[in-house]
Amino acid sequence: MKTLHNITKHATFRYVDHTKEMTFQDRPYTAATSFAIDDAIATAVSQHTAPPTMRLWVHPHTVVLGIPDTRVPYLNEGIKFLNDAGYHVIVRNSGGLAVVLDEGILNISLILPNMGRISIYDSYEAMVTFVQHMLKDVTRDIEAYEIVGSYCPGDYDLSINGRKFAGISQRRIKDAAAIQIYLDVNGNSKRRAQLIRDFYRIAIKGKETTFTYPHVEPNKMASLTELIGRRVTVDEMVLRATSTLQDLSEELVKGDLSAGEMETFKYRMNMMKKRNEKIQEILNDKV
Repeated sequence: MKTLHNITKHATFRYVDHTKEMTFQDRPYTAATSFAIDDAIATAVSQHTAPPTMRLWVHPHTVVLGIPDTRVPYLNEGIKFLNDAGYHVIVRNSGGLAVVLDEGILNISLILPNMGRISIYDSYEAMVTFVQHMLKDVTRDIEAYEIVGSYCPGDYDLSINGRKFAGISQRRIKDAAAIQIYLDVNGNSKRRAQLIRDFYRIAIKGKETTFTYPHVEPNKMASLTELIGRRVTVDEMVLRATSTLQDLSEELVKGDLSAGEMETFKYRMNMMKKRNEKIQEILNDKV
């Protein structure tokens, strides 16, 4: 299995903490903002104008859809259901299917250069080992395989005793990769899974589809707090992530986006807005 050391030789990493952000560049800080930020960082990392970067981010009451989710037969009804339940809805630019974000979910992006010759699978394995290292003093039972019945299932679902607490996606820009993971730290995992289950039920209505959407079973998912038997907080996981990166590098520097990255962010944010025009039209029709 590849580790972070195997896929990057850079000794210096930058650490960007966006877990407490409410606005970004005088605009609402949404999950769409986060995906645009990761794209901007990945562009700079690919050009070697920024070091390899870890970014940590949190968004309240959000459902992030994958591109296949926008092709369900009754998308309008599904989006309106999520909105009525109090969730902001966006379509992401990386792989995967619908996931729930809230204050109990920590997202980690590892944005690495020189990835052109590194396989997608090796990149996923690097994130797996990163999380295992983060929690090595707590559990040795973290496994990576598809948890059938979870939402956004994939070969690199992270689970303990068959219950999923994390999922990984990946986006590549030029020679860089943004490996992104959501970690269910605490909160009501069953309710989150029920939300996605009901979204598919309402948006598909049993109609035959060319794409196979997951049959979500809420009991297949759990938070780290549930799985390890003690209260875990997002703040604790932030400290664990930074400590792990410190262990894996010679120098860890805290910083934010450069002027060049901010210019790229504006362009990428406009791309995210275009990607989400259909969702916005559905929400506008709701009123």
